[in-house]
Amino acid sequence: MRVKVCQTRTLTKILEEISTSLIMWLFYTLIPCLLVDGVALLPAPQNLSIQSTNMKHLLTWSPVIMAGETIHYSVEYQGEYESLFMSHIWIPSSRCSPTTVPECDVTDDITATVPYNLRVRAILGSQTSAWSILKPPFNRNSTILTPPGMEVTKDGFHLVVKLEDLGPQFEFLVAYWRREPGAKEHVKTVRSRGVPVHLETMEPAAVYCVKAQTFVKAIGRHSAFSQAECVKVQEETLPLVLALFAFVGFLISVTGIQPISGFRYSCCPVVVLPDTLKITNSPQKLISCRREDVEACATTVLSSEELFRT
Repeated sequence: MRVKVCQTRTLTKILEEISTSLIMWLFYTLIPCLLVDGVALLPAPQNLSIQSTNMKHLLTWSPVIMAGETIHYSVEYQGEYESLFMSHIWIPSSRCSPTTVPECDVTDDITATVPYNLRVRAILGSQTSAWSILKPPFNRNSTILTPPGMEVTKDGFHLVVKLEDLGPQFEFLVAYWRREPGAKEHVKTVRSRGVPVHLETMEPAAVYCVKAQTFVKAIGRHSAFSQAECVKVQEETLPLVLALFAFVGFLISVTGIQPISGFRYSCCPVVVLPDTLKITNSPQKLISCRREDVEACATTVLSSEELFRT
């Protein structure tokens, strides 16, 4: 009985010593990682990743949380040139060194189609965390290209397309065709940024369709084509009334005649007789109205004998 009690006490003592040793090991192992000159270090940002769409590159990470404190972040990059020819130097990002949000637009820093190293650290006052490095390095040729936004309209009988402005690096391949069996598809390269482009003169009563894709020469890649958009041209009809009004307007613009007076003198013009036909002292007159009284004009019929006598 006494032997069993001694064994139990010995086992308990051994376990206590193991626990104490484990705690001390953890203490001496972890504390140097968290303390420098008695000051706790900031944890490094974690979960670095980059989202890149249409040549826009956004680096993100998990925020560092310190109760009641505002954490700043510093972002740096290193391209192939800095690595090979500038002794592996790191350059602060032009947009976010420092920044208070856990993201950084590094589009302006990524200027070549080569691998780029990116790193982030947290800053609180005079304290800084260790650097966290993006793995693997980022190359802009992995960006996701999407079809451009597109608006297809008609200007009279002209087919017009307006494309989304994605930046100076983008070109667009625009395919258009008349919707009919066996129609030929035409392709045009468009470089205008947000400016409507006339594609073709359309025929009356026809339907034309357009689709487009983006192309970036710097990375040698293009997107998929957008969904086709179609427009229909109305029949070329001009009513007779419109043609008549257009003709009258043309005459007015050329002659300068007022519409009402022009119509009056065209339908009932003023006749000026030659001097040889004027009757001054005869009781009977060929015309019994004055020039200005055109509306009330009346004619007198003379016999042939009277006319020759006159």
